[in-house]
Amino acid sequence: MADPAIRVENVSKTFRMYKERNQSLKAALMRRRRAAFEEFYALRNVSFDIPRGTTFGLIGENGSGKSTLLKCIANILVPDTGRVIADGSMAALLELGSGFHPELSGRENVFLNGSILGLRKSQIEAKLDEIIDFAGVRQFIDQPVKNYSSGMYVRLGFSVAINVDPDILLVDEVLAVGDANFQDKCMEKFADFRNAGKTVVLVSHAMGSMRSMCDEVAWLKHGELLGLGSSSDIVDAYVDESRDDEIIHMADGSTRYGSGEAQITKVEILDQSGSPARRVRTGDAVTFRIHFEAKNSIERPVFGLALETVSGVYVWAHHSRDGEFVPDQIKGTGSVDLRVPTLYLQAGNYDLHASIVDFTTTHIFDFRHGIIRFDVLASSPHESGGVASLGGRWGNLARTESDVVEAPEQTVASRNAAVAETGS
Repeated sequence: MADPAIRVENVSKTFRMYKERNQSLKAALMRRRRAAFEEFYALRNVSFDIPRGTTFGLIGENGSGKSTLLKCIANILVPDTGRVIADGSMAALLELGSGFHPELSGRENVFLNGSILGLRKSQIEAKLDEIIDFAGVRQFIDQPVKNYSSGMYVRLGFSVAINVDPDILLVDEVLAVGDANFQDKCMEKFADFRNAGKTVVLVSHAMGSMRSMCDEVAWLKHGELLGLGSSSDIVDAYVDESRDDEIIHMADGSTRYGSGEAQITKVEILDQSGSPARRVRTGDAVTFRIHFEAKNSIERPVFGLALETVSGVYVWAHHSRDGEFVPDQIKGTGSVDLRVPTLYLQAGNYDLHASIVDFTTTHIFDFRHGIIRFDVLASSPHESGGVASLGGRWGNLARTESDVVEAPEQTVASRNAAVAETGS
Protein backbone atom coordinates (compact mmCIF):
# COMPACT_ATOMS: atom_id res chain seq x y z
CA MET A 1 0.00 0.00 0.00
CA ALA A 2 1.44 3.37 -1.02
CA ASP A 3 2.00 5.90 1.74
CA PRO A 4 -0.05 4.48 4.65
CA ALA A 5 -0.72 6.65 7.69
CA ILE A 6 0.47 3.88 10.04
CA ARG A 7 2.60 0.83 9.30
CA VAL A 8 2.84 -1.98 11.86
CA GLU A 9 5.77 -4.28 11.07
CA ASN A 10 6.22 -7.60 12.90
CA VAL A 11 5.38 -6.09 16.28
CA SER A 12 5.73 -8.31 19.34
CA LYS A 13 5.35 -7.30 22.98
CA THR A 14 5.80 -9.44 26.09
CA PHE A 15 5.09 -8.83 29.76
CA ARG A 16 6.36 -10.68 32.78
CA MET A 17 3.75 -12.64 34.71
CA TYR A 18 5.19 -13.12 38.20
CA LYS A 19 4.24 -16.21 40.18
CA GLU A 20 5.77 -14.61 43.25
CA ARG A 21 7.45 -11.33 44.02
CA ASN A 22 10.40 -10.38 46.19
CA GLN A 23 8.99 -7.52 48.19
CA SER A 24 12.40 -6.42 49.44
CA LEU A 25 16.10 -6.94 48.95
CA LYS A 26 16.09 -9.02 52.15
CA ALA A 27 13.48 -11.38 50.68
CA ALA A 28 15.55 -11.79 47.52
CA LEU A 29 18.68 -12.59 49.56
CA MET A 30 16.81 -15.04 51.76
CA ARG A 31 15.45 -16.89 48.70
CA ARG A 32 18.83 -16.61 46.97
CA ARG A 33 17.11 -16.16 43.64
CA ARG A 34 15.04 -13.76 41.61
CA ALA A 35 11.26 -13.96 41.69
CA ALA A 36 9.87 -16.56 39.27
CA PHE A 37 7.92 -15.33 36.27
CA GLU A 38 6.60 -16.38 32.89
CA GLU A 39 6.64 -14.32 29.74
CA PHE A 40 3.21 -13.45 28.38
CA TYR A 41 2.95 -12.52 24.70
CA ALA A 42 0.50 -9.64 24.46
CA LEU A 43 1.39 -9.26 20.76
CA ARG A 44 3.13 -11.71 18.48
CA ASN A 45 4.47 -10.73 15.02
CA VAL A 46 1.58 -8.41 14.11
CA SER A 47 1.84 -6.67 10.74
CA PHE A 48 -0.59 -4.51 8.74
CA ASP A 49 -0.96 -1.05 7.20
CA ILE A 50 -3.59 1.54 8.05
CA PRO A 51 -4.54 3.60 4.96
CA ARG A 52 -4.43 7.35 5.25
CA GLY A 53 -7.78 9.08 5.69
CA THR A 54 -9.67 5.99 6.88
CA THR A 55 -11.39 4.97 10.09
CA PHE A 56 -9.72 1.74 11.18
CA GLY A 57 -10.96 -0.62 13.92
CA LEU A 58 -9.25 -3.08 16.25
CA ILE A 59 -11.49 -5.84 17.60
CA GLY A 60 -11.03 -8.95 19.72
CA GLU A 61 -11.92 -10.40 23.07
CA ASN A 62 -10.53 -9.03 26.32
CA GLY A 63 -6.81 -9.76 26.55
CA SER A 64 -6.36 -10.10 22.80
CA GLY A 65 -3.79 -7.28 22.62
CA LYS A 66 -5.90 -4.41 21.20
CA SER A 67 -5.01 -1.82 23.84
CA THR A 68 -1.37 -2.92 23.91
CA LEU A 69 -1.12 -2.44 20.16
CA LEU A 70 -2.78 0.97 20.38
CA LYS A 71 -0.23 2.00 23.02
CA CYS A 72 2.58 0.81 20.78
CA ILE A 73 1.16 2.95 17.95
CA ALA A 74 0.97 5.91 20.36
CA ASN A 75 4.62 5.36 21.46
CA ILE A 76 3.52 4.79 25.05
CA LEU A 77 4.91 1.25 24.88
CA VAL A 78 7.99 0.17 22.94
CA PRO A 79 7.70 -3.14 21.04
CA ASP A 80 10.17 -5.86 21.97
CA THR A 81 10.57 -6.66 18.28
CA GLY A 82 9.36 -4.97 15.12
CA ARG A 83 8.40 -1.34 14.75
CA VAL A 84 5.50 1.05 14.22
CA ILE A 85 5.85 3.87 11.69
CA ALA A 86 3.32 6.69 11.93
CA ASP A 87 3.26 9.55 9.43
CA GLY A 88 1.70 12.68 10.91
CA SER A 89 0.84 14.32 14.21
CA MET A 90 -1.02 12.12 16.67
CA ALA A 91 -3.46 12.50 19.57
CA ALA A 92 -4.55 9.61 21.76
CA LEU A 93 -7.45 9.04 24.14
CA LEU A 94 -6.55 5.68 25.61
CA GLU A 95 -7.75 5.64 29.20
CA LEU A 96 -10.47 7.34 31.20
CA GLY A 97 -9.15 10.70 32.35
CA SER A 98 -5.65 10.14 30.95
CA GLY A 99 -3.64 13.34 31.29
CA PHE A 100 -6.03 14.80 33.89
CA HIS A 101 -5.11 15.81 37.43
CA PRO A 102 -8.06 15.05 39.73
CA GLU A 103 -7.49 18.06 41.99
CA LEU A 104 -7.45 20.57 39.14
CA SER A 105 -10.56 22.09 37.60
CA GLY A 106 -11.83 21.15 34.17
CA ARG A 107 -10.52 24.44 32.76
CA GLU A 108 -7.07 23.88 34.26
CA ASN A 109 -7.01 20.33 32.95
CA VAL A 110 -7.85 21.55 29.44
CA PHE A 111 -4.65 23.63 29.51
CA LEU A 112 -2.68 20.77 31.10
CA ASN A 113 -3.92 18.14 28.67
CA GLY A 114 -3.60 20.45 25.69
CA SER A 115 0.02 21.21 26.54
CA ILE A 116 0.74 17.46 26.84
CA LEU A 117 -0.69 17.01 23.36
CA GLY A 118 1.55 19.78 21.99
CA LEU A 119 -0.62 22.91 21.95
CA ARG A 120 0.70 26.31 23.01
CA LYS A 121 -1.23 28.33 25.59
CA SER A 122 -2.43 30.81 22.96
CA GLN A 123 -3.74 27.94 20.82
CA ILE A 124 -5.63 26.45 23.75
CA GLU A 125 -7.15 29.83 24.63
CA ALA A 126 -8.34 30.23 21.03
CA LYS A 127 -10.02 26.81 21.12
CA LEU A 128 -11.23 26.89 24.74
CA ASP A 129 -14.88 27.75 24.08
CA GLU A 130 -15.12 25.15 21.31
CA ILE A 131 -13.61 22.50 23.60
CA ILE A 132 -16.00 23.29 26.45
CA ASP A 133 -19.06 23.44 24.22
CA PHE A 134 -18.28 20.13 22.52
CA ALA A 135 -17.78 18.45 25.89
CA GLY A 136 -21.01 19.95 27.26
CA VAL A 137 -19.51 20.66 30.69
CA ARG A 138 -19.60 24.48 30.77
CA GLN A 139 -21.60 24.48 34.02
CA PHE A 140 -18.88 22.43 35.73
CA ILE A 141 -15.76 23.63 33.95
CA ASP A 142 -14.35 25.33 37.05
CA GLN A 143 -15.06 22.37 39.35
CA PRO A 144 -12.36 19.78 40.22
CA VAL A 145 -12.52 16.90 37.74
CA LYS A 146 -12.43 14.41 40.63
CA ASN A 147 -16.10 15.31 41.05
CA TYR A 148 -16.92 14.62 37.38
CA SER A 149 -18.86 11.58 36.26
CA SER A 150 -17.09 9.11 34.00
CA GLY A 151 -19.03 10.48 31.03
CA MET A 152 -17.94 14.07 31.76
CA TYR A 153 -14.34 12.89 32.04
CA VAL A 154 -14.48 11.24 28.64
CA ARG A 155 -16.28 14.08 26.90
CA LEU A 156 -13.75 16.64 28.10
CA GLY A 157 -10.74 14.45 27.30
CA PHE A 158 -12.07 13.60 23.85
CA SER A 159 -12.92 17.22 23.14
CA VAL A 160 -9.35 18.29 23.92
CA ALA A 161 -7.90 15.47 21.80
CA ILE A 162 -9.91 16.26 18.66
CA ASN A 163 -9.35 20.00 18.92
CA VAL A 164 -5.61 19.46 18.76
CA ASP A 165 -6.49 18.75 15.10
CA PRO A 166 -4.14 15.77 14.74
CA ASP A 167 -3.45 13.84 11.54
CA ILE A 168 -4.07 10.60 13.48
CA LEU A 169 -6.53 10.09 16.36
CA LEU A 170 -6.36 6.98 18.55
CA VAL A 171 -9.42 6.14 20.68
CA ASP A 172 -9.66 3.16 23.04
CA GLU A 173 -13.21 2.16 24.05
CA VAL A 174 -13.74 5.19 26.26
CA LEU A 175 -16.52 6.55 24.05
CA ALA A 176 -18.74 3.73 25.30
CA VAL A 177 -19.62 5.80 28.40
CA GLY A 178 -20.84 8.81 26.43
CA ASP A 179 -24.57 9.54 26.18
CA ALA A 180 -26.54 9.35 22.93
CA ASN A 181 -26.10 13.05 22.12
CA PHE A 182 -22.35 12.82 22.63
CA GLN A 183 -22.18 9.68 20.49
CA ASP A 184 -23.90 11.56 17.66
CA LYS A 185 -21.45 14.44 17.94
CA CYS A 186 -18.55 11.99 17.86
CA MET A 187 -19.93 10.37 14.71
CA GLU A 188 -20.13 13.78 13.06
CA LYS A 189 -16.60 14.59 14.17
CA PHE A 190 -15.26 11.31 12.79
CA ALA A 191 -16.98 12.12 9.49
CA ASP A 192 -15.36 15.58 9.50
CA PHE A 193 -12.00 13.95 10.22
CA ARG A 194 -12.41 11.57 7.29
CA ASN A 195 -13.47 14.38 4.95
CA ALA A 196 -10.37 16.30 5.99
CA GLY A 197 -8.15 13.30 5.19
CA LYS A 198 -7.46 12.44 8.85
CA THR A 199 -6.97 8.89 10.13
CA VAL A 200 -8.90 7.47 13.10
CA VAL A 201 -8.03 4.22 14.89
CA LEU A 202 -10.74 2.82 17.18
CA VAL A 203 -10.81 0.02 19.74
CA SER A 204 -14.30 -1.04 20.78
CA HIS A 205 -16.49 -3.99 21.74
CA ALA A 206 -19.53 -2.32 20.17
CA MET A 207 -19.69 -4.33 16.97
CA GLY A 208 -22.57 -2.33 15.51
CA SER A 209 -20.53 0.87 15.76
CA MET A 210 -17.45 -0.82 14.31
CA ARG A 211 -19.44 -2.02 11.32
CA SER A 212 -20.95 1.38 10.60
CA MET A 213 -17.97 3.62 11.43
CA CYS A 214 -14.93 1.69 10.20
CA ASP A 215 -13.66 1.20 6.66
CA GLU A 216 -11.36 -1.67 7.66
CA VAL A 217 -10.97 -3.79 10.78
CA ALA A 218 -8.14 -5.90 12.21
CA TRP A 219 -9.10 -8.86 14.42
CA LEU A 220 -6.66 -9.83 17.17
CA LYS A 221 -6.78 -13.09 19.12
CA HIS A 222 -4.27 -14.05 21.83
CA GLY A 223 -1.92 -11.38 20.52
CA GLU A 224 -1.96 -12.58 16.91
CA LEU A 225 -3.58 -11.06 13.84
CA LEU A 226 -6.44 -13.38 12.94
CA GLY A 227 -8.17 -11.34 10.25
CA LEU A 228 -7.87 -8.09 8.30
CA GLY A 229 -10.34 -6.67 5.82
CA SER A 230 -13.61 -4.80 5.36
CA SER A 231 -15.50 -4.02 8.55
CA SER A 232 -18.59 -6.04 7.58
CA ASP A 233 -16.64 -9.21 6.73
CA ILE A 234 -14.35 -9.18 9.74
CA VAL A 235 -17.02 -8.19 12.26
CA ASP A 236 -19.33 -10.94 10.96
CA ALA A 237 -16.52 -13.50 11.25
CA TYR A 238 -15.71 -12.34 14.79
CA VAL A 239 -19.34 -12.44 15.94
CA ASP A 240 -19.83 -15.86 14.36
CA GLU A 241 -16.79 -17.25 16.15
CA SER A 242 -17.85 -15.79 19.49
CA ARG A 243 -21.09 -17.77 19.10
CA ASP A 244 -19.47 -20.75 17.46
CA ASP A 245 -20.78 -23.17 20.07
CA GLU A 246 -24.33 -21.82 19.52
CA ILE A 247 -24.46 -21.29 15.75
CA ILE A 248 -26.29 -23.82 13.61
CA HIS A 249 -25.54 -23.82 9.89
CA MET A 250 -28.73 -24.42 7.95
CA ALA A 251 -29.08 -26.31 4.68
CA ASP A 252 -30.17 -23.14 2.85
CA GLY A 253 -26.90 -21.39 3.72
CA SER A 254 -28.29 -19.26 6.55
CA THR A 255 -27.19 -19.53 10.17
CA ARG A 256 -29.14 -19.43 13.40
CA TYR A 257 -28.53 -19.15 17.11
CA GLY A 258 -30.61 -18.58 20.24
CA SER A 259 -32.06 -20.36 23.24
CA GLY A 260 -34.75 -22.01 21.10
CA GLU A 261 -37.92 -21.62 23.19
CA ALA A 262 -39.40 -19.96 20.10
CA GLN A 263 -38.08 -20.51 16.59
CA ILE A 264 -38.51 -18.91 13.18
CA THR A 265 -39.58 -21.62 10.75
CA LYS A 266 -39.77 -19.51 7.59
CA VAL A 267 -39.81 -15.96 6.29
CA GLU A 268 -41.78 -15.00 3.20
CA ILE A 269 -41.84 -11.87 1.07
CA LEU A 270 -45.30 -11.21 -0.34
CA ASP A 271 -45.74 -8.99 -3.37
CA GLN A 272 -48.58 -6.54 -4.03
CA SER A 273 -50.96 -9.37 -4.89
CA GLY A 274 -50.13 -11.24 -1.68
CA SER A 275 -48.16 -13.98 -3.45
CA PRO A 276 -44.72 -15.17 -2.25
CA ALA A 277 -41.98 -13.58 -4.35
CA ARG A 278 -38.21 -13.29 -4.51
CA ARG A 279 -38.35 -10.37 -6.93
CA VAL A 280 -40.10 -7.09 -6.21
CA ARG A 281 -39.83 -3.60 -7.63
CA THR A 282 -38.85 -0.23 -6.26
CA GLY A 283 -42.01 1.49 -5.03
CA ASP A 284 -44.02 -1.72 -4.59
CA ALA A 285 -46.07 -2.52 -1.51
CA VAL A 286 -44.54 -5.62 0.11
CA THR A 287 -45.17 -7.69 3.22
CA PHE A 288 -42.53 -9.50 5.23
CA ARG A 289 -44.13 -12.51 6.93
CA ILE A 290 -42.34 -14.31 9.81
CA HIS A 291 -43.58 -17.83 10.54
CA PHE A 292 -42.77 -19.11 14.02
CA GLU A 293 -43.22 -22.01 16.40
CA ALA A 294 -43.21 -21.66 20.18
CA LYS A 295 -43.05 -24.92 22.14
CA ASN A 296 -43.92 -23.15 25.37
CA SER A 297 -45.78 -19.97 26.12
CA ILE A 298 -43.58 -16.90 25.45
CA GLU A 299 -44.76 -13.68 27.03
CA ARG A 300 -44.38 -10.33 25.24
CA PRO A 301 -42.11 -11.52 22.41
CA VAL A 302 -40.50 -9.01 20.07
CA PHE A 303 -40.07 -9.80 16.39
CA GLY A 304 -37.33 -8.15 14.35
CA LEU A 305 -36.17 -7.81 10.76
CA ALA A 306 -33.00 -6.35 9.27
CA LEU A 307 -31.73 -5.77 5.75
CA GLU A 308 -28.24 -5.81 4.29
CA THR A 309 -26.94 -5.62 0.77
CA VAL A 310 -25.19 -8.78 -0.38
CA SER A 311 -21.91 -6.86 0.00
CA GLY A 312 -22.66 -6.39 3.71
CA VAL A 313 -23.87 -2.79 3.84
CA TYR A 314 -26.30 -2.43 6.75
CA VAL A 315 -29.45 -0.87 5.28
CA TRP A 316 -32.33 -1.02 7.74
CA ALA A 317 -33.79 -2.71 10.82
CA HIS A 318 -37.10 -2.58 12.65
CA HIS A 319 -38.53 -4.57 15.55
CA SER A 320 -42.08 -4.87 16.74
CA ARG A 321 -41.51 -3.16 20.07
CA ASP A 322 -40.53 0.07 18.31
CA GLY A 323 -43.47 -0.57 15.99
CA GLU A 324 -45.77 -0.76 19.05
CA PHE A 325 -46.88 -4.30 18.26
CA VAL A 326 -46.06 -6.70 21.09
CA PRO A 327 -48.36 -9.72 21.56
CA ASP A 328 -49.23 -10.64 25.14
CA GLN A 329 -47.95 -14.14 24.44
CA ILE A 330 -47.38 -16.71 21.71
CA LYS A 331 -47.63 -20.49 21.81
CA GLY A 332 -47.69 -23.08 19.05
CA THR A 333 -47.39 -22.06 15.42
CA GLY A 334 -48.31 -18.76 13.82
CA SER A 335 -47.06 -15.84 11.80
CA VAL A 336 -46.64 -12.09 12.09
CA ASP A 337 -46.54 -9.53 9.26
CA LEU A 338 -44.64 -6.32 8.68
CA ARG A 339 -46.31 -4.43 5.84
CA VAL A 340 -44.25 -1.89 3.91
CA PRO A 341 -46.62 0.29 1.84
CA THR A 342 -43.85 1.57 -0.45
CA LEU A 343 -40.49 -0.18 -0.84
CA TYR A 344 -38.03 2.67 -1.17
CA LEU A 345 -35.03 0.52 -2.11
CA GLN A 346 -32.92 0.98 -5.19
CA ALA A 347 -32.44 -1.96 -7.55
CA GLY A 348 -30.09 -4.58 -6.11
CA ASN A 349 -29.74 -7.82 -4.15
CA TYR A 350 -30.57 -7.91 -0.44
CA ASP A 351 -30.31 -10.34 2.48
CA LEU A 352 -33.02 -10.40 5.13
CA HIS A 353 -32.35 -11.37 8.76
CA ALA A 354 -35.10 -12.21 11.28
CA SER A 355 -35.28 -12.63 15.04
CA ILE A 356 -37.48 -13.32 18.05
CA VAL A 357 -36.29 -11.84 21.33
CA ASP A 358 -37.73 -11.06 24.74
CA PHE A 359 -39.31 -7.71 25.57
CA THR A 360 -35.99 -6.28 26.81
CA THR A 361 -34.42 -7.28 23.44
CA THR A 362 -31.45 -8.73 25.36
CA HIS A 363 -32.40 -12.43 25.35
CA ILE A 364 -32.47 -14.08 21.91
CA PHE A 365 -34.92 -16.93 21.37
CA ASP A 366 -33.96 -17.29 17.72
CA PHE A 367 -31.91 -15.29 15.24
CA ARG A 368 -31.80 -16.28 11.57
CA HIS A 369 -28.98 -14.63 9.66
CA GLY A 370 -29.54 -14.45 5.89
CA ILE A 371 -32.79 -16.41 6.03
CA ILE A 372 -33.90 -15.16 2.62
CA ARG A 373 -32.29 -13.30 -0.27
CA PHE A 374 -34.37 -11.26 -2.70
CA ASP A 375 -33.96 -8.93 -5.66
CA VAL A 376 -35.31 -5.43 -6.10
CA LEU A 377 -35.87 -4.50 -9.76
CA ALA A 378 -35.69 -0.95 -11.06
CA SER A 379 -39.02 0.85 -11.30
CA SER A 380 -40.57 4.15 -10.31
CA PRO A 381 -39.24 6.14 -8.57
CA HIS A 382 -35.97 5.57 -10.45
CA GLU A 383 -33.06 7.50 -8.97
CA SER A 384 -29.39 7.81 -9.77
CA GLY A 385 -27.55 5.80 -7.12
CA GLY A 386 -27.16 4.53 -3.59
CA VAL A 387 -29.35 2.10 -1.66
CA ALA A 388 -32.42 4.18 -0.79
CA SER A 389 -34.91 5.69 -3.21
CA LEU A 390 -36.35 8.83 -1.64
CA GLY A 391 -38.96 9.63 -4.29
CA GLY A 392 -37.57 13.09 -4.95
CA ARG A 393 -38.87 15.30 -7.76
CA TRP A 394 -36.88 18.03 -9.51
CA GLY A 395 -38.65 21.30 -10.33
CA ASN A 396 -39.40 24.90 -9.39
CA LEU A 397 -36.46 26.65 -11.05
CA ALA A 398 -36.24 30.04 -9.35
CA ARG A 399 -34.53 32.84 -11.30
CA THR A 400 -32.80 35.87 -9.85
CA GLU A 401 -31.29 38.88 -11.59
CA SER A 402 -27.87 37.24 -11.47
CA ASP A 403 -29.33 34.24 -13.35
CA VAL A 404 -30.27 36.35 -16.40
CA VAL A 405 -27.95 35.55 -19.30
CA GLU A 406 -27.30 38.53 -21.53
CA ALA A 407 -27.54 38.11 -25.30
CA PRO A 408 -24.17 37.71 -27.01
CA GLU A 409 -22.70 40.78 -28.66
CA GLN A 410 -23.41 41.30 -32.35
CA THR A 411 -20.77 40.10 -34.71
CA VAL A 412 -18.77 42.73 -36.61
CA ALA A 413 -20.47 41.79 -39.88
CA SER A 414 -24.00 42.15 -38.52
CA ARG A 415 -23.12 45.45 -36.86
CA ASN A 416 -21.65 46.83 -40.07
CA ALA A 417 -24.74 45.69 -41.96
CA ALA A 418 -26.96 47.49 -39.50
CA VAL A 419 -24.93 50.67 -39.83
CA ALA A 420 -25.06 50.55 -43.64
CA GLU A 421 -28.81 49.96 -43.58
CA THR A 422 -29.47 53.03 -41.44
CA GLY A 423 -26.99 55.11 -43.30
CA SER A 424 -25.30 56.28 -40.14
